[in-house]
Amino acid sequence: MMSEFQPGQTVAIGSPTYNRVLHFLYTEARLLDEIRLKEWAATLAEDLVYTAPLRETRPMAQHASSYVRTTMHFEDDWRSIMGRVMRLTGTKSAWAEDPPSRTRRMVTNVWVEQAERPGELKVRSNLLVTRSRFNFDDLDLISGERIDLLREAGDTFKLARREILLDQAVIGTPNLAIFL
Repeated sequence: MMSEFQPGQTVAIGSPTYNRVLHFLYTEARLLDEIRLKEWAATLAEDLVYTAPLRETRPMAQHASSYVRTTMHFEDDWRSIMGRVMRLTGTKSAWAEDPPSRTRRMVTNVWVEQAERPGELKVRSNLLVTRSRFNFDDLDLISGERIDLLREAGDTFKLARREILLDQAVIGTPNLAIFL
């Protein structure tokens, strides 16, 4: 159980709550890398919002507004994620991921703070995904920051919100059929 924090208060690195968040994030990365999508889907809240806004290259004076939240690489909710998971795991129509990508997710620089509502945490983390396809010798790299809202669910969490702020203005991977 989480200790009482004030909204916006940082959760101490190494505290039991911080370690539970790390466990959740590392488990999530492992489930996705091992293509255990149904298990991963069970960690999602039913009111999930999962987005990746478009990034524009702007001058230094406008750097803070380089993410365009009116245009998204993807904008999913729980229902659309479940549809993608079912298509990827239960049909032969998931041609974009058949054969599946080989991925490795590195989650770092985790920053946790108390969210506005009790039982919820705002989590910022950096993500680097390597992706290999077929027998090609090249490797896709996808990097960015994730801003998550985790909701307490027993001794673990449910992912209620995720905004992925990609570093690239143009994504260099041929398709984005993997989850970030």
